[in-house]
Amino acid sequence: MAKHRITDTSKSPLVRALVSTFVGATVIATALGSHAVTASADSAIGVATATGARHPDAAVAAHKDGAESENKVNVTAEQVLALAKSQIGTSENVYGGGTKYQQWYADSQRAAETIARDGGNRTAYLNAAWCAMFVSWVGDQTGARRQIGWDAYTVTHAKWFAANNRFGTVPKPGAVVFFSWGGSKALNDIQHVGFVLKDNQDGTISTVEGNTGNGKVEERVRPKSQVVGYGYPDYAA
Repeated sequence: MAKHRITDTSKSPLVRALVSTFVGATVIATALGSHAVTASADSAIGVATATGARHPDAAVAAHKDGAESENKVNVTAEQVLALAKSQIGTSENVYGGGTKYQQWYADSQRAAETIARDGGNRTAYLNAAWCAMFVSWVGDQTGARRQIGWDAYTVTHAKWFAANNRFGTVPKPGAVVFFSWGGSKALNDIQHVGFVLKDNQDGTISTVEGNTGNGKVEERVRPKSQVVGYGYPDYAA
């Protein structure tokens, strides 16, 4: 990080005060991965040495602040479900594509990672099954991507929750629900995904799902017998 210096050449106390105020308001951005961490210039005094080097203690503090900010949860289940429900009625075209969810995923960094993992190309996602892309899009658009995850393949998405100890069998509002139409409880048999709206307490759950029915976003009622399990995003309270 380059060192920014502001020199006060005035003898005027008023000018010196104004300069001091400006220094205190200066923001220094330090890139930690893809996440920017900010600190005031006043807090950076003593961080940069005369040669521009960062003091070790300050580097540790900046990294800690970045990690805490990166993992901070600000999105609630209610916010996620509100966006998901607002999409009800969105439909694919006659070719099975044409949705903003497919276009978004095809253009995303995750698509490149998925192609490296599974093969194929970005264009293939434009007409691919999009239930998982819908869930991923909602997470991204609400700022809850780190909590909800993102993938175009339902099995991989479920395994991500399981690997993070956030997979279980209790339906909760905002949970990501994974289905197997034959009633299997094996992750590798997952065929579909959506969001839980509520447990109906009668052996069914209400959901909002993409790529269901006639290729639309719809609210559905599903029997729990078809549920493989639930992924639990770490929502804000």
